[in-house]
Amino acid sequence: MILLTDELRERLLANGRDPGADHVPVVKFFNPLGEGVWLATELDADGDILYGLADLGDPEIGSFSLLEMTSVRLPFDMGIERDILFATDQPLSVWAEAARQAGSIRAAERILSSAARSRRDGA
Repeated sequence: MILLTDELRERLLANGRDPGADHVPVVKFFNPLGEGVWLATELDADGDILYGLADLGDPEIGSFSLLEMTSVRLPFDMGIERDILFATDQPLSVWAEAARQAGSIRAAERILSSAARSRRDGA
């Protein structure tokens, strides 16, 4: 799977040119066989270093390498994947706080999705 489409890469690069902002995550990567979820908000001009929220057992804001993610080889010839259905309107700070409180990005995603549905439904 291609981890970054041209459109996603452009959005991440644009955010990377404004590094002080509290950007909305552009893309979600995950390990399909275990722990590991990454929400990327920015990409450095070098095209490798992403910035966002990483969860390898403890959610942390920081940088991670796209090249390293693409080089991960899992059993069954699998690798890190991109969640093609991921969409959010919440900034990284909200995701980070929710992930810290819930204990993981995956748990935070369930909470934030439920809250967004409630807002849409007017509940």
